[in-house]
Amino acid sequence: MNNSAKPNVVELVDGILSEAIQFGATDIHFEPTSTGLQVKYRMDGSLKIVETLPLAISDNTISRLKVLGNLLTYRNDIPQEGRIEGLPEQPAVSQSGKVIDKRLAVFPTIHGQRAVVRIFYENDSLTELVKLGFNPTIESSLKEFTRKNQGILLLTGPAGSGKSTTLAAMLRYIMQQFPGKSIVALEDPVERAVAGVTQVQIDTRGEMTFPVALRSLLRQDPEVLMIGEIRDAETARIAIEAGLTGHLLMSTMHSGNCSGALLRLLEMNIEPYQVTSGISAVLNQRLVRKLCEYCKVKTQDGTYEPRGCEKCRNTGFHGRMLLAEMVELDGQLRKTILQQSDMEHLEATLESRGHMKLIQDGRRLVSQGITTNDEIERVCGA
Repeated sequence: MNNSAKPNVVELVDGILSEAIQFGATDIHFEPTSTGLQVKYRMDGSLKIVETLPLAISDNTISRLKVLGNLLTYRNDIPQEGRIEGLPEQPAVSQSGKVIDKRLAVFPTIHGQRAVVRIFYENDSLTELVKLGFNPTIESSLKEFTRKNQGILLLTGPAGSGKSTTLAAMLRYIMQQFPGKSIVALEDPVERAVAGVTQVQIDTRGEMTFPVALRSLLRQDPEVLMIGEIRDAETARIAIEAGLTGHLLMSTMHSGNCSGALLRLLEMNIEPYQVTSGISAVLNQRLVRKLCEYCKVKTQDGTYEPRGCEKCRNTGFHGRMLLAEMVELDGQLRKTILQQSDMEHLEATLESRGHMKLIQDGRRLVSQGITTNDEIERVCGA
């Protein structure tokens, strides 16, 4: 590519970033193929192809992203991660809220380098616990947890399911209700600034890992701890110990459901009695697309279905809504865990005590005309 064409790539990439923010996209995918570079926006949780760039400018497009992310432009054979600083021509606020961060990840493939830009927004309506959209029972249980002096709350769900937003809202709620408490958050990386909370950035590739930081912090008299994610057995063990020794602790863990999170702790060789004594509750959550208020159509059975209009870019959906399930450990469930039961027995125990599953909470949103059964099954499974 000659030098005169390079400014066009600069304008092209900057324009794609600006448009994605304007539409409230949470991710931009630059997917290399044998014929070109597909550009996709993730809006309201779903990917949509917006254009395909010519093969001739694919490499220069990725190079421009690398420059913005302060990555090594001459290394095309290794994964790289960086942060894109704001550009003057990009909107600071979109329909999803104020842009607070843009992260870049580049990965080599057989057709060239694949890049994903993840965009983080700060939405004022999602900073308070009472505005997140939990059903009243779960919201009440979460508030009750914040009043405890010790114990662990685990959040589960896939990436992009709102776990970090929930944790930040929980910390703000504690600050409001119990001013003066010593609160420390360990994150990789720090996603949202929370006033009054000591936030620590963890670098898993350096010496400041989660276990190292957590051990040291326990000597600094914290009352509330937030760990961005429990990824390994060592972090899990220290977290459990903290929850057993006078600390209120919140963290996330990748798992498909509440039972899976409890079993994963056992698979990390955490003693069953430590799990039953340390874990207070497990919260599993997802985000589902909301029907567009301008074009949704009522069906004969009283529910609504999407149609599509200019307001929702002809998708029939606009925005997302939270659905969740929560398991609080009681005597019966603790007994099942102590017996080191498998997933089937844990699920049977939950069912016997009337546990409301994720998909059942989703039906609540369907009955209120907020989303569709198809959307619930897409997110939760049939």
